[in-house]
Amino acid sequence: MSIVLYCIVSFIANCRLRTGGQMLLQSLPSRAFFIVILLGINLYASAQDTTRREQLEAVTVSSQRTPSTLRTATPTQVIEAEQIANEGALQLSDAVKHMAGVTLKDYGGIGGIKTVSSRGLGSQFSTLTIDGVAVDDAQNGQVDLGRYLLGNTAYISLSQGQQEEPLLSAKAYAAGSVLNVESREPQFFMAERTNLKVGMDMGSFNMLSPSLLWEQKWSRRLKSSLWVNYLKSDGDYPFTLYYTTSQRDSTSRERRQHSAMHMFTTDANLFYTIATGNTLTTKVHYMRGQHQLPGPVQYYTQKVSAESTEEEVAFAQTKWRMEKGGWKMQLLGKLQHTYDLWQDSAATTSVTGYACNIYRQDEAYLSGSGAWTMSKHWELRTAVDGSLSHLISNLAQRNDVLRRNLTAVGAVRYNIGNFEANAHLLYIDIADRVADLDTMPRYARLSPYASAIWKMNTHTTLRYFYKETYRAPNFSELYFFTMPRDLRPEHARQHNIGLTHCNQLSTVNYQLTVDGYYNHVTDKIIAVPTQSMFLWSMQNVGIVDILGIDLTTNFQISTFSFQLNYSYQHAVDHTNQESRTYGHQIAYTPRHSGGATMRWEHPWVNLGASAMVIGERYYRMQNTDLTRLPAYCDLSLSADRTFDLRLGTVRFQLQVLNLLDIQYEVVRSYPMMGRNYRFSIMYEF
Repeated sequence: MSIVLYCIVSFIANCRLRTGGQMLLQSLPSRAFFIVILLGINLYASAQDTTRREQLEAVTVSSQRTPSTLRTATPTQVIEAEQIANEGALQLSDAVKHMAGVTLKDYGGIGGIKTVSSRGLGSQFSTLTIDGVAVDDAQNGQVDLGRYLLGNTAYISLSQGQQEEPLLSAKAYAAGSVLNVESREPQFFMAERTNLKVGMDMGSFNMLSPSLLWEQKWSRRLKSSLWVNYLKSDGDYPFTLYYTTSQRDSTSRERRQHSAMHMFTTDANLFYTIATGNTLTTKVHYMRGQHQLPGPVQYYTQKVSAESTEEEVAFAQTKWRMEKGGWKMQLLGKLQHTYDLWQDSAATTSVTGYACNIYRQDEAYLSGSGAWTMSKHWELRTAVDGSLSHLISNLAQRNDVLRRNLTAVGAVRYNIGNFEANAHLLYIDIADRVADLDTMPRYARLSPYASAIWKMNTHTTLRYFYKETYRAPNFSELYFFTMPRDLRPEHARQHNIGLTHCNQLSTVNYQLTVDGYYNHVTDKIIAVPTQSMFLWSMQNVGIVDILGIDLTTNFQISTFSFQLNYSYQHAVDHTNQESRTYGHQIAYTPRHSGGATMRWEHPWVNLGASAMVIGERYYRMQNTDLTRLPAYCDLSLSADRTFDLRLGTVRFQLQVLNLLDIQYEVVRSYPMMGRNYRFSIMYEF
């Protein structure tokens, strides 16, 4: 094990080195590094007692509880670790794009920025949490889901409105929707103390992603896990360039150039059980990467972009949770550092010789929440969050900003028989101190929430919720780049009514959820990239009304499973009746979208298929034939097989992505990859 730890530490140290003008890990002997890791692990495994698994008769059961998807007032979708592995999802965006009501913006390739919005509200209303702690991102004011990988994940959940949990942070209460990634807690056989998992993902266009997961049981109460991953891709893939929106006239075959990426991630977790119902967990996460930015495709030109970015995200967070009698308490603490650099070597300046924007954001966050069960019918809940965020940049104006954020909530829960109701009142108070301004911008708001759920019988549930969400412009929208912006806060009113049904017949298990919703958004902030994926334009568009339906269903018949989702979104601009965009669908929001996944398990080989269908969209607020993006279908197939060995198991998986080789764009002028392949091998012992 010592050789493994030595290699990991050496790799992290090497990642801190900068090489002039080269990609971050280009000079690093990454493949040799992981060969050494594999050899070290093999030697370690050879030294173990080869008969220990044959002697074991009992296991320690400590499975993590996943959120309910049926008995909740707020629609919740869950993707568990087994499904993540079956679908071969590598990045967080790979899994989220199959959820109902989700609109994913993907700027092409494995290294392209990937942001998500839920039910037309925009990505800023969707809060990403890791183990219940909110993630903040300095780049573009939007969390790039491509930065977060799934190698050590227990499950992913998406909750509209808010999560149905007694202990939530105030930030989670304040979100329009919550995307939570829960880290996997190690599980051991009774006599085991160490689990190791070594994996390698390889794919088209020189995609390579080796990984290592080390889980250790130090004592009866203390466990830890360490996950390390390196991901790289040349991103040099062919695409068809259409010279008209009809895609029926002249075309040319081009290649996506200057789009290589390298990313290193390490994630360490500590799980300590103080006593029954009293736990302490700590996470330390570090990511560093570099991306070349190919820029938008331009007609009749072969100009290659000279833009690139470097990013670094590091955070340490801890969570203490205690349940005793009718009391529940939770404390969260987090320190986060984010560094972003954008440079264009082709654009010269008198100061640096080339265009360069640097942003550094540091944040300290503390949250406390509690729940008190007064009687069998009543429960009181409360949460208070406080954070300080500091942004420093190399810009001439507004280059030093300090934000103080205070959020508090009081909630009540009532249940009697098959009926349950929840309500809360949330207060947000945000103040900025800007170095070159005498005044202090401040945002404050009270926002209510109410929900009800009626269990009509053992199989069917009726639910409703109403929520007001208030979102102040963030650092990126207000202070990034050279042009100051005057943006108004967004305000959303969410209504949802839904029905859930589940049943188990002799050979069939099935679930069905249907939810209709209406969202009314005022002063909606739209983010549109300008000349690159890093430089964005932010603007308020006024009033947007969103009427939609989400439908999900899944069947399990013996060894065959089938899942289907469909979403309808009528999201239109209702700002000004005299405007040319009045009544038009908002940009990049399809009216119809959906997907399906199927899996058949067999002793010889397991087969899977997934399809994602996105209807027509418009890349501008004005809907015309010239601004229309055509519909597309992305179909993928997979096959996997697991072999039991004397020392552990080995799993092979082969995927064919975009099987039909459909040429499409999620965001205009950023073509996606056509047919490509991915192969993975995972050895666990």
